[in-house]
Amino acid sequence: MRQPYEVPGLTEEAAAGDPFVQFDRWFADAAEAGIKEPNAMTLATVDAGGLPDARVVLLKGVGPEDGFRFYTNKRSRKADELAARAEAALVFYWDALDRSVRVRGRVVELDDAANDAYFAQRPRGSQLGAWVSPQSSIIPDRGHLAAEQARREAEFSGRDVPRPPHWGGYAVMPRAIEFWQGQPSRLHDRLRYERSDGGWSRVRLAP
Repeated sequence: MRQPYEVPGLTEEAAAGDPFVQFDRWFADAAEAGIKEPNAMTLATVDAGGLPDARVVLLKGVGPEDGFRFYTNKRSRKADELAARAEAALVFYWDALDRSVRVRGRVVELDDAANDAYFAQRPRGSQLGAWVSPQSSIIPDRGHLAAEQARREAEFSGRDVPRPPHWGGYAVMPRAIEFWQGQPSRLHDRLRYERSDGGWSRVRLAP
């Protein structure tokens, strides 16, 4: 099932000095390439007992001051794990471009203003879904969700759906960001940016 990589490499000369600038370039390339959800990223966390966990979430904002943002139910398993240890890793994989980006850093909770602003932009169905689903909890069957959806639709009929108090966002504030570009003979390019006192330093890693 191996596939050859026949795309241009990632050189130090071509790469941006700032990893957020480089990420923006690659993200734009992924969107232009027609990747269905270029903002899909694997979020890896560790629970209180040290066991790792991972799932795919959607990036909802990124920047040097904002970090990598996502939103979720704060009663979910991922939220419990972040409460136990506020550290996480992210992985983006854009197979059409033979590219991947890895992020590691501490995690901070977003404030109510940011949570309210983003929740207000969500489609109404997604807003209702935040009330309907007790994420990560055991439920008896699919009918349970349907009944709860009908109840919430009736409850909020004719008015805006408020943000649930248990729903909000997080930002992964990176200490390291690595860019991987597939290359022939498995001699891939890996450039790793690491945060330092003066900004960012950059090294090349062996594949």
